Amino acid sequence: MRVEESVATIGRVEKIATRPDWYAPYRISQAVRAGGLVYVSGQAGFEEEGATVGGGFLEQGRQAFRNVERVLDAAGLTFADVIKVGIFVRDMAANLPHVIALRGEFLAEPYPADTLVEVVSLARPDWQIEVEVIALDRSAA
Repeated sequence: MRVEESVATIGRVEKIATRPDWYAPYRISQAVRAGGLVYVSGQAGFEEEGATVGGGFLEQGRQAFRNVERVLDAAGLTFADVIKVGIFVRDMAANLPHVIALRGEFLAEPYPADTLVEVVSLARPDWQIEVEVIALDRSAA
């Protein structure tokens, strides 16, 4: 099946991007809107220029969540629209309390569904956390 055919069968798919689009060189959409949902690609603790933030796990986590927030904003959404979170960390034992703290800083009741996974590595060796979300686009209803 060609891409055009699959898009036609599932409805319209719209690319969401910020300026600058830090994922364009990697052929990744920062997010896509489809079927009343916005799927935000994993965001790590890096600045617009691509440099990983210093300061350890919490600072990387805050930057990852801020990057998610920027992409959500580009889609006209906020964290209040998030229904599912995926968090990938490199050292669960050391950082679970930090993950819980980050959830409290950026998310609120009713908390979204969440998957928390420890991974061996992320796309860059200095990344300690990556966050992806799925958000409900209430305007599509």
